[in-house]
Amino acid sequence: MILKYDCKHFPGDHPCSYHKQTGIKCDTCPDYSPVKYKILIIKFDALGDVLRTTAILPSLRAAFPGASITWLTRSNAKDIFINNAFVDIIWTIEDPVTLSRLLSEEFDLLIHPDASSSSAYFARCAKAKIKRGFSINEKGCVFPLNNEAEEWFELGAFDDLKKNNKKTYQQVIHEIAGIPYGRSEIIIELTESERAFAAQFHNKHELKQFDFVIGLNTGAGGRWKYKKWILQGYKELISALNQKYKCGILLYGGSEETDRNLLLSKAGHHVIDTGTGNSLREFFSLISLSDIVITGDTLALHTATALGKQVICLFGPTSANEIEDYGRIIKIQPDLDCLVCYKMDCDFVPNCMESISVKMVMKAVEKAVSRKSSS
Repeated sequence: MILKYDCKHFPGDHPCSYHKQTGIKCDTCPDYSPVKYKILIIKFDALGDVLRTTAILPSLRAAFPGASITWLTRSNAKDIFINNAFVDIIWTIEDPVTLSRLLSEEFDLLIHPDASSSSAYFARCAKAKIKRGFSINEKGCVFPLNNEAEEWFELGAFDDLKKNNKKTYQQVIHEIAGIPYGRSEIIIELTESERAFAAQFHNKHELKQFDFVIGLNTGAGGRWKYKKWILQGYKELISALNQKYKCGILLYGGSEETDRNLLLSKAGHHVIDTGTGNSLREFFSLISLSDIVITGDTLALHTATALGKQVICLFGPTSANEIEDYGRIIKIQPDLDCLVCYKMDCDFVPNCMESISVKMVMKAVEKAVSRKSSS
């Protein structure tokens, strides 16, 4: 019997999962997969951005069959990769062993698509034959590692270029990585227990009584307050939905939306607050219950997209063009010249989110319902 320690499934300090499940040993194992090509992805800023970056994984698997893929992220994003068969190893920056790993292992390809100094230091430390994306020099200045990354770098530096950009984020990161883009999907794979969690919620609230379910994600995190639609807009929308459709309405949000969602839960009929203290994976499971999701440009947008939902997204300060629609996302933007400003404060009256009317959203709902019915 030969122990094949070069197999990507063997962790070193305990048996691999295949041996634990069946007792099989290396010399007769059909799942033996020697590590021949290693890829490191560094991406850990913003949960929604980490999630939508998973769209690169199917393309990497197609371009580099059998490669071992390691992803370096923050610990709060680690659960994004549960049940994700495309990633072999997850490292977190909080783990004290990570830096030793980074300095010890050698990769064939490093992909770091963020022009962020905090993650660029890790890209600089990593040992890789080919590096694509961004790094940082000895003076502490971030710089692009390849020509394809330079375009994204300039978009982040100059507002006019950002506003006029027509490429989606997914297209950009594929170009940075040097691999073909075929509109590969964002990846969330729910586990059996997560599906059971969603089914229990579905049964408890008797969602089968409705023709369909609409999810309202009412928040947008603390950084970009103008990604979030106004409270009055959601109140009037709930009333309009009650009048036109026999639909259930699920409210989603984080801790900052607790009071807001409590108010909205009383704004009409068939409104169910899913809670604002859910774990990330519980949030994913609860989003899976909606047929149509209405949201700002935030984590819920990428979650609903990954789960194959019809999505209505309300845009203001961020770029609608950078969002890949996959034929399922209806984008709503007010008719204002100042859009894609990426400002955290605004003194315009009305501002971009105040300029989105219930009529605009209801028109999009009609289109999404039609799409759902014909699919």
